[in-house]
Amino acid sequence: MTPFSAEIVAPRRDRVFPAPARGGARLRRLLWRVAFRLTGGLRVYGGIPAGPCVVVANHRSHADTPALLAALPATNSPRVAASPAYWFTRPWRSRICRWLAGAFPLARGEEGLARAESLLAAGHLVIVYPEGTRSRDGALAPFRPGAARLAARAGVPLVPAGITGSGGLLPVHGHLRRHPVTVRFGTPTHDLEEARRAVADLSQTPETARTAAPTTAAPTTDVPPVAGVDAETPDSALRRRIAAFAHSRTGLLAVFLWAVAEALFWPLIPEFALAIVCVAAPRSARRLAPAAAVGTLCGGVLMYLLSAHGVHLPQLLTTARMHAFLNEQIAQFGPQGLRHQAFNGIPFKVYGATAGENHLGLIPFLLNTLPGRFIRIIAIGLAFGALGAALNRLRRWYPYYLAVFLILFTLGLSGVIRHWS
Repeated sequence: MTPFSAEIVAPRRDRVFPAPARGGARLRRLLWRVAFRLTGGLRVYGGIPAGPCVVVANHRSHADTPALLAALPATNSPRVAASPAYWFTRPWRSRICRWLAGAFPLARGEEGLARAESLLAAGHLVIVYPEGTRSRDGALAPFRPGAARLAARAGVPLVPAGITGSGGLLPVHGHLRRHPVTVRFGTPTHDLEEARRAVADLSQTPETARTAAPTTAAPTTDVPPVAGVDAETPDSALRRRIAAFAHSRTGLLAVFLWAVAEALFWPLIPEFALAIVCVAAPRSARRLAPAAAVGTLCGGVLMYLLSAHGVHLPQLLTTARMHAFLNEQIAQFGPQGLRHQAFNGIPFKVYGATAGENHLGLIPFLLNTLPGRFIRIIAIGLAFGALGAALNRLRRWYPYYLAVFLILFTLGLSGVIRHWS
């Protein structure tokens, strides 16, 4: 099943947001798109108008907001109206809500409307759930008038959005399970009742994509054939097993979790795993390299938050000199002292821990470390995929490649540790 539709309309780039707002929206969209690839897929139908608008949607699950953030373009930096009585009562919950959802507290009364109106005036998209709470039975409750008042005051349209499948993915008071989600956008309107009728239709439309598009098949134990290569080419049983793992959903999740763990405590970088699986299964590089990059983002966020709150995890194969060097760089250059992470051999977990201990701010930390790290992980993953494709006729020699790689990696890692000791 193709996880995403290309039918959504990209808005004009007539609003220029500050770099942290643009970067945060893009990172959130990328994060949730990868998350939905791992949990059953996301389909998007319809489009949104070019300028700011108020997106009104049905609400059945906490997965609704990630679905909308993955479906909407990041150009207009979507913001989500959330209840201050729940999401903003505790500092840790408030931070997670702001960072992962771009949420803001929408209090009742003029103060809440003024806050949301200022976001629309700045060019943001604002997401509102007019029902006010999650539906327990799937029925669409009456819409509260706040969304219409906000749209009228800001002079922007209401855009209806229907979400299906989120209740199966993450039910109210239930557990996360694999389930596809669909988001459909309707015709913009200025009438709240018309928007409600549209949301009701869009959220009850049958999943036509199940019959119109190929279904997701169970992982196969055979490696997909490579164009131009004779199927009778001698092969390695070890390579076939690793390739089958790489093409499976379990392999995708394992690479993602490897990258998360490496940003927290695991001593081996994600590129180590990519060098093993992408050479064995070249086609998997297009999936696994982005998954590792997003895993690094998630792990970096967790490490920063833990360190900022005084929680210190064991960091294997790191040295005191690494921490001292970063503290000196931060003292001299501030967040800009973090920009060379991708090339100096200091693990990403040391950067996350040091940045959190110095309370540099999560967004400055990510903006100064992730671009280079994202490019490095994806480029190396694709390079190993290209190497695997180039050496495909030598598949039977894969165990020897693996042995040589492990030796070279061990020597390189030893050299890095000696350099920083």
